[in-house]
Amino acid sequence: MKTDKAKAIEPVNQSAKVAATEPFMPIVRELVRAYQAFRSYSDAHVRQLGLTPSQFDVISTLGNTPGMTFNKLAEKTLTTKGELTGIIDRLEKKDLVRREVPSEDRRSFLAVLTPEGERVFAETFPAHINHLKQRFGKLDKQELEEIRVALEKIKHLF
Repeated sequence: MKTDKAKAIEPVNQSAKVAATEPFMPIVRELVRAYQAFRSYSDAHVRQLGLTPSQFDVISTLGNTPGMTFNKLAEKTLTTKGELTGIIDRLEKKDLVRREVPSEDRRSFLAVLTPEGERVFAETFPAHINHLKQRFGKLDKQELEEIRVALEKIKHLF
């Protein structure tokens, strides 16, 4: 004989079972697994280069630019402005990035690579791209484009 609590939980369990059978759930699982596999592979290499993944992201984004405002850099690196401040602080201590106040907006800061930051970018960015190419190079151009289009479709759902 079921208790009142067990009877109350039964419809919830049933709706959870139904939700788990949604046709998109295998896509969600594979998307997460693919992201985790990519991050594991990528992050391990970035750490071998002497940077954290967040530091590498900032240096790679600033490379080949005259610098960026914190807002634009946060947008391009997918970090919050608050997180970015800490990352920039640590990169400043390593003498890889400096803050500049732009003359046209004295209320904001630009993050700019120092000469040492430029050297680190020139060294680490191509090395990491070659590391990623070892995996992505196993796909032909058509496969790469199909994956890109599918990921873009998923992005636009949200």
